[in-house]
Amino acid sequence: MSFTDRLVLWLHVGFAIFTIGPVTVAIMSTPRYIRKRNVVIVRYLYRTTRIFAVISLGVLIAGLVLANQLNDFSKPWLTASLTLFVVAIALLVLIMRDQHRAIATLEEAEETAAEATAAATGPPDARAEPDGDGGPDGDGGTGHGSEPAPLPGHPPADDVHLAYVERGRIASLGGVVSVIWLVILVLMVWNG
Repeated sequence: MSFTDRLVLWLHVGFAIFTIGPVTVAIMSTPRYIRKRNVVIVRYLYRTTRIFAVISLGVLIAGLVLANQLNDFSKPWLTASLTLFVVAIALLVLIMRDQHRAIATLEEAEETAAEATAAATGPPDARAEPDGDGGPDGDGGTGHGSEPAPLPGHPPADDVHLAYVERGRIASLGGVVSVIWLVILVLMVWNG
């Protein structure tokens, strides 16, 4: 193996170590912070996932260059590894989509909760006085015939449900991506 081959191999391994690990940690941490409704951390994890997913393409590029230099493209384990890596990248795109949706849902739930809190704690003269038939509008206390407003500080159930659906998809796809990374690692170590 020439110096250039060794250099490309070290780049390949370096990209794998310093990009695959952080993107996996960011993906696996996202569901926890969605459950805690911490939008700031979920945004940070989304940004981390995006950055390291793009940089992880260096693993693919260095691997392709190394395989080309060593004329290894005819080996089935390499073809399987390349295919699995492309599948993992496609799944990362889906995970980033779900992270973005979860952020939007949590932000919307936060805004709705803030509006409900502001309406519930607004100035006393801005709130309607009961007119004697059970509520401010005479409809049994439910407001304009709609569902009751959420408790202050709690988002509506639909928004929370949507965020939890995204959380479940992120967790399951993240698990699949992690298994793919491990299979690729085993193929590389076993046959490399």
